[in-house]
Amino acid sequence: MPEILPVAYRSDILPEYEGTPVGRLLEYHNLGRAMGSAQTPELLIGMCMDSRKALRIPRGFAFMLRTAGADMRDNEFRISYAIAVGGVRTIVLIAHTDCGMARVARLHDRFVHGLVEHAGWDAARAERHFAESVPKFAITDEVDFVVREAERLRGLYPRITVVPLLYRVEDDLLYQIRAT
Repeated sequence: MPEILPVAYRSDILPEYEGTPVGRLLEYHNLGRAMGSAQTPELLIGMCMDSRKALRIPRGFAFMLRTAGADMRDNEFRISYAIAVGGVRTIVLIAHTDCGMARVARLHDRFVHGLVEHAGWDAARAERHFAESVPKFAITDEVDFVVREAERLRGLYPRITVVPLLYRVEDDLLYQIRAT
């Protein structure tokens, strides 16, 4: 079970993140580090599209990819661009508590009804879409998923630092994840 570590003080930042873009992200967001604007992006942040999350970071500090559940599958070209052209050497993946993708399988009726009512789909099409997509996009546990996704990206980009973090919507803070 991964360990969730709070960052309430600078000394809480894990030694491997001190003086790195990850450490600065934690300082900006959790500790109120003074912001200016960055000349070039220092990292790529992949996080969920959930509207309850907003990071406190300087303008220009990071490339951002927001996808359901912080699932970066099918975004490899965008990630490669940030690395090859944008020059980032660090990726931070941010999962969050109370993620809809952790309970999407239980939302069948609401999903189908919503597509019929709001998007003009017929029920059969909405049913097929749900049945085909849930196995790909549903996650069972936010922390376990983001740790596995970080491992997957490390395999694709072995020279890039890939760090999983957790955003707690209950307090709007970032937490470090130490895989055990």
